[in-house]
Amino acid sequence: MKKTLFTGSCVALVTPFTDTGVNYDKLEELIEWHIEKGTDAILICGTTGEASTMPDEEHMEVVKFAVEKINKRVHVMAGAGSNDTKHAIKLSKYCEEVGADSILSVTPYYNKTTQEGLYQHFKAIAESVNIPIVLYNVPSRTNLNINPETLKRLSKIENIVALKECNLMQAAEVVHLCGDNLHLYSGEDGNVLPLLALGGKGVISVIANIIPEDVHKMVASFMAGDIETSRELQIKSIPLEKAIFCETNPIPVKAAMNLMGFNVGSCRLPLVDISEKGLAQLKKAMEDYGLI
Repeated sequence: MKKTLFTGSCVALVTPFTDTGVNYDKLEELIEWHIEKGTDAILICGTTGEASTMPDEEHMEVVKFAVEKINKRVHVMAGAGSNDTKHAIKLSKYCEEVGADSILSVTPYYNKTTQEGLYQHFKAIAESVNIPIVLYNVPSRTNLNINPETLKRLSKIENIVALKECNLMQAAEVVHLCGDNLHLYSGEDGNVLPLLALGGKGVISVIANIIPEDVHKMVASFMAGDIETSRELQIKSIPLEKAIFCETNPIPVKAAMNLMGFNVGSCRLPLVDISEKGLAQLKKAMEDYGLI
Protein backbone atom coordinates (compact mmCIF):
# COMPACT_ATOMS: atom_id res chain seq x y z
CA MET A 1 0.00 0.00 0.00
CA LYS A 2 1.33 3.39 -1.02
CA LYS A 3 1.07 6.47 1.16
CA THR A 4 -1.74 8.89 0.31
CA LEU A 5 -0.44 12.27 -0.87
CA PHE A 6 -3.40 14.23 0.47
CA THR A 7 -7.10 13.74 1.07
CA GLY A 8 -9.47 16.46 -0.06
CA SER A 9 -9.43 19.30 -2.56
CA CYS A 10 -6.39 20.23 -4.63
CA VAL A 11 -6.98 23.45 -6.53
CA ALA A 12 -5.66 23.47 -10.09
CA LEU A 13 -4.54 27.04 -9.62
CA VAL A 14 -4.78 29.63 -12.38
CA THR A 15 -1.66 31.60 -13.22
CA PRO A 16 -2.33 35.36 -13.03
CA PHE A 17 -0.74 37.08 -15.99
CA THR A 18 0.01 40.66 -16.94
CA ASP A 19 0.92 41.87 -20.44
CA THR A 20 4.59 41.31 -19.60
CA GLY A 21 4.62 38.13 -17.53
CA VAL A 22 3.41 36.55 -14.31
CA ASN A 23 1.79 38.68 -11.62
CA TYR A 24 3.68 37.25 -8.64
CA ASP A 25 2.00 39.51 -6.09
CA LYS A 26 -1.39 38.21 -7.23
CA LEU A 27 -0.12 34.63 -7.25
CA GLU A 28 0.96 34.98 -3.62
CA GLU A 29 -2.44 36.47 -2.78
CA LEU A 30 -4.22 33.49 -4.35
CA ILE A 31 -2.01 31.02 -2.48
CA GLU A 32 -2.73 32.69 0.86
CA TRP A 33 -6.47 32.81 0.12
CA HIS A 34 -6.59 29.09 -0.64
CA ILE A 35 -4.71 28.14 2.49
CA GLU A 36 -7.05 30.36 4.53
CA LYS A 37 -10.13 28.77 2.91
CA GLY A 38 -9.09 25.20 3.67
CA THR A 39 -7.77 24.00 0.33
CA ASP A 40 -5.85 20.79 1.03
CA ALA A 41 -3.29 20.94 -1.80
CA ILE A 42 -2.24 23.28 -4.59
CA LEU A 43 -1.39 22.27 -8.15
CA ILE A 44 0.85 24.84 -9.77
CA CYS A 45 1.49 25.03 -13.53
CA GLY A 46 -1.15 22.54 -14.56
CA THR A 47 -3.55 22.84 -17.49
CA THR A 48 -5.61 25.46 -15.66
CA GLY A 49 -2.36 27.28 -14.92
CA GLU A 50 -1.69 27.51 -18.68
CA ALA A 51 1.64 25.74 -18.41
CA SER A 52 1.52 25.00 -22.14
CA THR A 53 2.08 28.70 -22.90
CA MET A 54 4.83 29.17 -20.33
CA PRO A 55 8.48 28.99 -21.45
CA ASP A 56 10.59 26.68 -19.28
CA GLU A 57 12.31 29.53 -17.45
CA GLU A 58 8.98 31.08 -16.46
CA HIS A 59 7.41 27.69 -15.64
CA MET A 60 10.30 26.83 -13.35
CA GLU A 61 10.29 30.23 -11.64
CA VAL A 62 6.56 29.95 -10.89
CA VAL A 63 7.01 26.48 -9.37
CA LYS A 64 9.92 27.70 -7.26
CA PHE A 65 7.98 30.78 -6.12
CA ALA A 66 4.93 28.74 -5.14
CA VAL A 67 6.94 26.14 -3.24
CA GLU A 68 8.71 28.86 -1.25
CA LYS A 69 5.52 30.80 -0.47
CA ILE A 70 3.52 27.73 0.55
CA ASN A 71 6.44 26.60 2.70
CA LYS A 72 5.07 23.12 3.54
CA ARG A 73 1.72 24.46 4.83
CA VAL A 74 -0.16 22.34 2.27
CA HIS A 75 0.85 19.76 -0.32
CA VAL A 76 2.40 21.28 -3.47
CA MET A 77 1.93 19.40 -6.74
CA ALA A 78 3.83 20.76 -9.73
CA GLY A 79 2.85 20.24 -13.33
CA ALA A 80 5.80 18.71 -15.16
CA GLY A 81 4.26 16.90 -18.12
CA SER A 82 5.28 16.97 -21.75
CA ASN A 83 4.84 14.97 -24.93
CA ASP A 84 8.66 14.90 -25.11
CA THR A 85 9.98 12.45 -22.52
CA LYS A 86 13.34 14.21 -22.15
CA HIS A 87 11.58 17.52 -21.60
CA ALA A 88 9.28 15.97 -19.00
CA ILE A 89 12.31 14.55 -17.19
CA LYS A 90 13.98 17.98 -17.19
CA LEU A 91 10.92 19.64 -15.67
CA SER A 92 10.39 16.81 -13.18
CA LYS A 93 13.96 16.98 -11.91
CA TYR A 94 13.71 20.73 -11.43
CA CYS A 95 10.42 20.45 -9.51
CA GLU A 96 12.04 17.92 -7.20
CA GLU A 97 15.13 20.11 -6.72
CA VAL A 98 13.11 23.14 -5.60
CA GLY A 99 11.01 21.17 -3.14
CA ALA A 100 7.70 20.24 -4.80
CA ASP A 101 5.96 17.46 -2.88
CA SER A 102 4.81 15.66 -6.03
CA ILE A 103 4.62 16.12 -9.78
CA LEU A 104 1.68 15.81 -12.14
CA SER A 105 2.61 14.10 -15.41
CA VAL A 106 0.08 14.22 -18.25
CA THR A 107 -0.43 11.62 -20.95
CA PRO A 108 1.84 12.63 -23.85
CA TYR A 109 -0.37 14.45 -26.34
CA TYR A 110 -0.18 14.76 -30.14
CA ASN A 111 2.42 12.01 -30.63
CA LYS A 112 -0.28 9.39 -29.82
CA THR A 113 2.08 6.65 -28.72
CA THR A 114 1.10 3.05 -27.97
CA GLN A 115 0.26 1.65 -24.53
CA GLU A 116 3.83 0.31 -24.37
CA GLY A 117 5.06 3.80 -25.22
CA LEU A 118 2.98 5.21 -22.37
CA TYR A 119 4.50 2.72 -19.98
CA GLN A 120 8.06 3.49 -21.09
CA HIS A 121 7.43 7.26 -21.00
CA PHE A 122 6.16 7.30 -17.42
CA LYS A 123 8.70 4.69 -16.30
CA ALA A 124 11.56 6.88 -17.58
CA ILE A 125 10.17 9.90 -15.72
CA ALA A 126 9.72 7.90 -12.52
CA GLU A 127 13.29 6.65 -12.68
CA SER A 128 14.60 10.21 -13.00
CA VAL A 129 13.17 11.46 -9.68
CA ASN A 130 12.44 10.24 -6.18
CA ILE A 131 9.32 12.28 -5.35
CA PRO A 132 5.82 10.88 -5.93
CA ILE A 133 4.29 11.05 -9.40
CA VAL A 134 0.62 11.61 -10.15
CA LEU A 135 -0.39 10.41 -13.61
CA TYR A 136 -2.90 12.57 -15.45
CA ASN A 137 -5.31 10.75 -17.77
CA VAL A 138 -7.34 13.27 -19.76
CA PRO A 139 -8.35 11.74 -23.12
CA SER A 140 -10.50 14.76 -24.08
CA ARG A 141 -7.33 16.86 -24.36
CA THR A 142 -4.72 14.29 -25.39
CA ASN A 143 -6.85 12.01 -27.59
CA LEU A 144 -5.15 9.10 -25.86
CA ASN A 145 -6.31 7.00 -22.92
CA ILE A 146 -4.08 5.23 -20.41
CA ASN A 147 -5.75 1.83 -20.34
CA PRO A 148 -6.40 0.09 -17.00
CA GLU A 149 -3.94 -2.71 -17.80
CA THR A 150 -1.21 -0.13 -18.44
CA LEU A 151 -2.07 1.63 -15.20
CA LYS A 152 -1.70 -1.70 -13.39
CA ARG A 153 1.84 -2.05 -14.77
CA LEU A 154 2.66 1.54 -13.86
CA SER A 155 1.26 1.16 -10.34
CA LYS A 156 3.98 -1.37 -9.62
CA ILE A 157 6.60 1.40 -9.94
CA GLU A 158 7.36 2.64 -6.43
CA ASN A 159 7.00 6.39 -6.89
CA ILE A 160 4.02 6.33 -9.26
CA VAL A 161 1.45 6.67 -6.52
CA ALA A 162 -1.71 8.33 -7.84
CA LEU A 163 -3.89 9.04 -10.84
CA LYS A 164 -5.85 12.14 -11.80
CA GLU A 165 -8.60 10.32 -13.67
CA CYS A 166 -10.92 12.05 -16.11
CA ASN A 167 -12.27 8.81 -17.63
CA LEU A 168 -14.96 7.81 -15.14
CA MET A 169 -16.00 4.84 -17.27
CA GLN A 170 -12.81 2.96 -16.41
CA ALA A 171 -12.34 4.11 -12.81
CA ALA A 172 -13.86 1.03 -11.20
CA GLU A 173 -11.66 -1.27 -13.28
CA VAL A 174 -8.58 0.76 -12.34
CA VAL A 175 -9.43 0.35 -8.66
CA HIS A 176 -9.99 -3.37 -9.19
CA LEU A 177 -6.64 -3.85 -10.93
CA CYS A 178 -4.45 -1.45 -8.95
CA GLY A 179 -5.96 -1.40 -5.46
CA ASP A 180 -3.98 0.68 -2.97
CA ASN A 181 -1.00 0.88 -5.31
CA LEU A 182 -2.61 3.76 -7.22
CA HIS A 183 -4.74 6.33 -5.39
CA LEU A 184 -7.44 8.02 -7.46
CA TYR A 185 -8.30 11.71 -7.62
CA SER A 186 -11.15 13.00 -9.75
CA GLY A 187 -10.06 15.11 -12.68
CA GLU A 188 -13.62 16.24 -13.31
CA ASP A 189 -15.47 18.56 -10.95
CA GLY A 190 -18.78 16.95 -11.87
CA ASN A 191 -17.62 13.45 -10.88
CA VAL A 192 -16.12 13.99 -7.43
CA LEU A 193 -18.71 12.00 -5.50
CA PRO A 194 -18.67 8.98 -7.86
CA LEU A 195 -14.86 8.79 -7.61
CA LEU A 196 -15.00 9.05 -3.82
CA ALA A 197 -17.57 6.23 -3.79
CA LEU A 198 -15.05 4.06 -5.65
CA GLY A 199 -12.38 4.77 -3.06
CA GLY A 200 -10.94 7.99 -4.44
CA LYS A 201 -9.04 10.36 -2.15
CA GLY A 202 -10.29 13.67 -3.48
CA VAL A 203 -10.30 15.95 -6.50
CA ILE A 204 -7.86 18.08 -8.47
CA SER A 205 -10.32 20.87 -9.10
CA VAL A 206 -10.84 23.84 -11.39
CA ILE A 207 -13.98 25.05 -9.65
CA ALA A 208 -12.07 25.23 -6.35
CA ASN A 209 -10.53 28.43 -7.74
CA ILE A 210 -13.84 30.14 -6.90
CA ILE A 211 -15.52 27.91 -4.26
CA PRO A 212 -12.58 26.42 -2.30
CA GLU A 213 -14.49 25.95 0.94
CA ASP A 214 -17.32 24.01 -0.68
CA VAL A 215 -15.03 21.71 -2.67
CA HIS A 216 -13.01 20.96 0.47
CA LYS A 217 -16.24 20.33 2.39
CA MET A 218 -17.60 18.05 -0.34
CA VAL A 219 -14.68 15.67 0.15
CA ALA A 220 -14.32 16.11 3.90
CA SER A 221 -18.01 15.38 4.47
CA PHE A 222 -17.84 12.19 2.45
CA MET A 223 -14.73 11.03 4.30
CA ALA A 224 -16.46 11.74 7.62
CA GLY A 225 -19.43 9.60 6.60
CA ASP A 226 -21.76 12.52 5.92
CA ILE A 227 -22.69 11.36 2.43
CA GLU A 228 -25.80 13.54 2.25
CA THR A 229 -23.89 16.81 2.70
CA SER A 230 -21.35 15.70 0.11
CA ARG A 231 -24.15 14.78 -2.30
CA GLU A 232 -25.90 18.11 -1.77
CA LEU A 233 -22.72 20.06 -2.48
CA GLN A 234 -21.99 18.02 -5.61
CA ILE A 235 -25.48 18.61 -6.98
CA LYS A 236 -25.50 22.28 -6.00
CA SER A 237 -22.26 22.86 -7.90
CA ILE A 238 -23.40 21.31 -11.20
CA PRO A 239 -24.82 24.48 -12.87
CA LEU A 240 -21.71 26.40 -11.80
CA GLU A 241 -19.47 23.59 -13.01
CA LYS A 242 -21.24 23.55 -16.39
CA ALA A 243 -20.72 27.31 -16.71
CA ILE A 244 -17.05 27.03 -15.75
CA PHE A 245 -16.61 24.59 -18.63
CA CYS A 246 -18.92 26.28 -21.14
CA GLU A 247 -15.78 27.22 -23.08
CA THR A 248 -12.24 25.90 -23.01
CA ASN A 249 -10.69 25.83 -19.53
CA PRO A 250 -9.37 28.15 -18.10
CA ILE A 251 -11.22 30.84 -20.08
CA PRO A 252 -14.41 30.82 -17.95
CA VAL A 253 -12.75 30.32 -14.57
CA LYS A 254 -10.47 33.29 -15.12
CA ALA A 255 -13.49 35.34 -16.16
CA ALA A 256 -15.28 34.20 -12.98
CA MET A 257 -12.33 35.19 -10.82
CA ASN A 258 -12.19 38.59 -12.45
CA LEU A 259 -15.92 39.04 -11.78
CA MET A 260 -15.19 38.26 -8.12
CA GLY A 261 -12.52 40.97 -8.03
CA PHE A 262 -9.41 38.81 -8.10
CA ASN A 263 -8.04 40.54 -11.22
CA VAL A 264 -6.07 37.55 -12.49
CA GLY A 265 -5.86 38.90 -16.03
CA SER A 266 -6.69 37.21 -19.31
CA CYS A 267 -5.60 33.91 -20.77
CA ARG A 268 -2.70 33.75 -23.17
CA LEU A 269 -3.22 33.12 -26.87
CA PRO A 270 -4.38 30.92 -28.44
CA LEU A 271 -7.01 31.15 -25.67
CA VAL A 272 -9.14 34.28 -25.86
CA ASP A 273 -11.56 36.08 -23.57
CA ILE A 274 -14.94 34.50 -22.88
CA SER A 275 -17.72 35.13 -25.42
CA GLU A 276 -20.78 37.22 -24.61
CA LYS A 277 -22.95 34.09 -24.57
CA GLY A 278 -20.54 32.29 -22.26
CA LEU A 279 -20.26 35.31 -19.99
CA ALA A 280 -24.04 35.52 -19.65
CA GLN A 281 -24.24 31.84 -18.66
CA LEU A 282 -21.36 32.28 -16.23
CA LYS A 283 -22.83 35.36 -14.56
CA LYS A 284 -26.20 33.68 -14.06
CA ALA A 285 -24.61 30.57 -12.52
CA MET A 286 -22.48 32.71 -10.21
CA GLU A 287 -25.46 34.82 -9.18
CA ASP A 288 -27.54 31.72 -8.48
CA TYR A 289 -24.70 30.31 -6.38
CA GLY A 290 -24.32 33.58 -4.48
CA LEU A 291 -20.83 34.44 -5.68
CA ILE A 292 -21.69 37.80 -7.23
